[in-house]
Amino acid sequence: MKKILSSLLISLSMMTIASAQNLDNISLKDINGNNVILSKYTKSGKIVIFSFWATWCAPCKKELSNFAELYEDWKSDYDIEVVAINIDDSRNQAKVKPYVDGQGWDFPVLMDPNEQLKRTLNFQTVPYTFVVGKDGKVVYQHSGYVEGDEYELEDKLEKWTEK
Repeated sequence: MKKILSSLLISLSMMTIASAQNLDNISLKDINGNNVILSKYTKSGKIVIFSFWATWCAPCKKELSNFAELYEDWKSDYDIEVVAINIDDSRNQAKVKPYVDGQGWDFPVLMDPNEQLKRTLNFQTVPYTFVVGKDGKVVYQHSGYVEGDEYELEDKLEKWTEK
């Protein structure tokens, strides 16, 4: 039974990674209403941290606030980009831009109100974070947030950028 469950979890994880490999043609709007094709990030040659969140999700907001505190250092030390992807539905979308502006986040925020990208990646809950390496392939994914997860992620960033 354990082998079957392990195989199932590995298969689901690989499906998520395989789906993430095909993100390049997906287009989302930023918080200003401009269309952004994800290949702008996945083909940038940088490590890109995609973090899914919602205004009603306290752990999501905490994670992104902690990312924001480290963002400038991460950009200079690891040449990364953070992209926050909001999944609030159309009724709550009006709350996103004022919230982001109030937080002063310097990274791009994209909108996935119909959860198209969320369905493509096949995950259930936010916060959900995945990282695309410099080669455009998914190198890491994580669901949930516990204070300090950002330092675990930073350890991984350091290893991925070692020369």
